[in-house]
Amino acid sequence: MHIAILTITFSLPGCGSLKEKRQRIGGMHERFGRTPSVAVCESGEHDRHDASEWSFVVVATTKREVESQCSQIEDKIQRTVEARMIKVTRELL
Repeated sequence: MHIAILTITFSLPGCGSLKEKRQRIGGMHERFGRTPSVAVCESGEHDRHDASEWSFVVVATTKREVESQCSQIEDKIQRTVEARMIKVTRELL
């Protein structure tokens, strides 16, 4: 069993309220949390309007599968989320 924690910090330029932040970043649970091998949560920057941090825990039988799933998450976020990814970290356990 292999586990990775993927943490992504976002910048939300021009975001003026927590409601707008939820609209721009919202849907992370629906997009990624439905996959049985992925757990997702907002892990930081809860009270800031212009930033957000999300963590994804990915579990798979091989390291290669874990890394592939992390890459797929990053790619999908870049295509679908209205924010700039400013920091991405991966921690393999």
